[in-house]
Amino acid sequence: QLQASGGGLVQTGGSLRLSCEASGRTVSSYNVGWFRQAPGKEREFVGGIVWRGSNTYYEDSVKGRFTISRDNAKNAVYLQMNSPKPEDTAVYYCAAGRYGSHLYQGTTYDYWGQGTQVTVSS
Repeated sequence: QLQASGGGLVQTGGSLRLSCEASGRTVSSYNVGWFRQAPGKEREFVGGIVWRGSNTYYEDSVKGRFTISRDNAKNAVYLQMNSPKPEDTAVYYCAAGRYGSHLYQGTTYDYWGQGTQVTVSS
């Protein structure tokens, strides 16, 4: 089970950290991705961290602003959002995929957490 948390209201230029905590599974054994869905839009990949090592990948619009990290001791993955913009407003989801899942493709993930709302005000 995955539990996403940390969403809320943040101003442009501020920062917010989302957490994805796993129970019953070890996050280091999975690719973990962050996705988001804004009203009226399709779900999109934000970024992810591969199961082996610490390589991270990001969607172009968040590169340089968002950072994903993993804490194996806490069995959690984090999405640090710096300098968010109003267009980052969405429900954010974390997901975990077994070996063989494609980081950018949500349909290949096996487990999803509930979403957490992020609202960025200008």
